[in-house]
Amino acid sequence: MRRVVVTGLGMVSPLGNDVASSWKALLAGECGIGPITYFDVSEFGCKIAGQVKPDFDPTVALEPKEARRYDRFVQYAVVAGCQALDDAGLKFEDDEAAVRAGCIVGSGIGGLDLICNNYASCQSRGPRRISPFMIPGSIINMAAGQLSIMRNLRGPNLATVTACSTGLHAIGEAAWMIRRGDADVMVAGGAEGTVCPVGIGGFDSMHALSRRNDDPQHASRPFDLDRDGFVMGEGAGLLVLEDYDHAVARGAKIYCEVAGYGLSADAYHITTPSTDGPMRSMQMALKHAGMKPEDIDYLNAHGTSTSVGDANECKAVRTLFGEHTDAMWVSSTKGATGHLLGGAGGVESVFTVMAVADQIVPPTINCVNQDPECCVRVCKDTPVKCEIRAAMKNNFGFGGTNGTVIFKRMA
Repeated sequence: MRRVVVTGLGMVSPLGNDVASSWKALLAGECGIGPITYFDVSEFGCKIAGQVKPDFDPTVALEPKEARRYDRFVQYAVVAGCQALDDAGLKFEDDEAAVRAGCIVGSGIGGLDLICNNYASCQSRGPRRISPFMIPGSIINMAAGQLSIMRNLRGPNLATVTACSTGLHAIGEAAWMIRRGDADVMVAGGAEGTVCPVGIGGFDSMHALSRRNDDPQHASRPFDLDRDGFVMGEGAGLLVLEDYDHAVARGAKIYCEVAGYGLSADAYHITTPSTDGPMRSMQMALKHAGMKPEDIDYLNAHGTSTSVGDANECKAVRTLFGEHTDAMWVSSTKGATGHLLGGAGGVESVFTVMAVADQIVPPTINCVNQDPECCVRVCKDTPVKCEIRAAMKNNFGFGGTNGTVIFKRMA
């Protein structure tokens, strides 16, 4: 099996329109959550979200006419993907190299806003008002498809759809493609843009969203006793994964190594998690990495700020890691970004890679009164500078799907 390393990063998030600004804001304890401005929220129970910055410009990567044809999640993915490839210093003009480069970019829900807008036009003005670009502009695989067209990525091309595990599964599956020799380079991650009436209304009707509308900056509260639900976010996070020898041969900058990947199913309930499933996902990742629990210095948790989810993940962590749980730093960056659903694994993996590269644990903001049920060593308020030999990233999704990736410091 070949070694896989990370050589490029790209991001669009509620904290910034690129990796540098988002990472800086995260370490500074800033929050990207505020009142929803995309539509009238007067009749909604939840009126807040982590929207992408208003100065986001998709035309930095797409032609203006083309950008208008695509749902926001595709725009976010393409911009983040181009950032990642540029960061890695990769261009594929030669067909022989291009067929060894591919991408897996997923989304949990996809072009919900574009679909709903076209449905409304059909209902009010008839079927002839449906845009001919509605289908290609909204289907989930179009993020990977458009990125491959723009950057001549002729290798494996897929879209994962596994709810809130989507982005992380994309990264794990892309790493395996490189390990077994199907590609030398893969762009992987997730994107989401469902801050829209049906998206917010759907999760709100499940009583999954925070109603802390009068204090949006403190609404997303992972591990806090007073958490009352998650806050929806949007954006994209993409990584360039590369065969180690391929990266060294071209003198690439290497952030870290992708050491292990695990995935599992709860086989329990469509929305309520089990402890067993997440634990087995983490176990598999450790097995493939050839690591023991005590080799992990930092865990970037799924930590959505839901009552059941946070406590369940912490229980799974303590069950697996035992006494080492008290020595290992844990944080959830969703306090700052909200929950990006299918984009969460991508954005949070970028943050985890940066943590390993900079040897610094990002903070969990808004964890003021830690829930005793969340019995882990939470990094609160301010970042912690420490040795991070390896970092684990978790994401879990509806349907009982779980994913774990381990990022390892280069020796």
